[in-house]
Amino acid sequence: MPDRANAPGVNAPDGETPGVKVFCRAADPAWQAGADDRIATVTVDNSARLNCLSSSLVSALREAINRLAADLTVRAIVVSGAGERSFIGGADLRELGSLDHDGGRLYITNLHKTCDAIRNAPQPVIARVNGFCLGAGLEVAAACDMRAAADTAVFGMPEVHMGLPSVIEAALLPGLVGWGRTREILITGETFPASEALEMRFVERVVGAGDLDAAVDRWLAAICRAAPEAVRAQKRLINRWQRVSVDEGIYAGIDALAEAYDTGEPQARIEAFFAAKTKR
Repeated sequence: MPDRANAPGVNAPDGETPGVKVFCRAADPAWQAGADDRIATVTVDNSARLNCLSSSLVSALREAINRLAADLTVRAIVVSGAGERSFIGGADLRELGSLDHDGGRLYITNLHKTCDAIRNAPQPVIARVNGFCLGAGLEVAAACDMRAAADTAVFGMPEVHMGLPSVIEAALLPGLVGWGRTREILITGETFPASEALEMRFVERVVGAGDLDAAVDRWLAAICRAAPEAVRAQKRLINRWQRVSVDEGIYAGIDALAEAYDTGEPQARIEAFFAAKTKR
């Protein structure tokens, strides 16, 4: 049965206090998922302010991700924004405008910890980019494993226009789009459409707004068909590849493959493969 998280700061009703909603649903049986497998959707709900992130929303988003990360019946997490206009429109400028040196450090460290929670969640995390994806929103999207966007989405890192450099998970951009594009995005602060985000490979899919859920579901179906421990091991390994040399990454992969046999998944999956082949 679907369920909703009820921790403080989560699931503010529509149109009331901004919050973060968590909704879990059973994985579609057509995806060949396990009976207990679930998909979680985490929605930043501050639609009156384009889902911009205050300190409290940043903390609530991290809390939601951390709780889902600990629940291994959750096979994948989808992050989205409430309404049709915005994924996450950036940081809360009213709050940023009131900060000083120490306050700025505290806010941006809090945001980094939230992005880091997304990166370190054992499950794949998918950004469902349904509109504006700016500043802090683009950093949250960059921290996700995959990104699908509506063709009406708008991207950018406009911090330099507000007197600030782009920091924290903006450091992921060179690995995603290359150094030239990173410099262009961060130094000019200009926005760009979903078509350019696809061309530069920041997002993996761009579809019409009405097809966005179907695009995300195609990924979810593939994730649920795969062996769960193998998917989690693959994400851990990819994260390590980003942090170490090629040689270290190769040897980490050797360890990961050997350790996979300790889970029993390869034996069971390969046996099932040959059994199904025999029946055909």
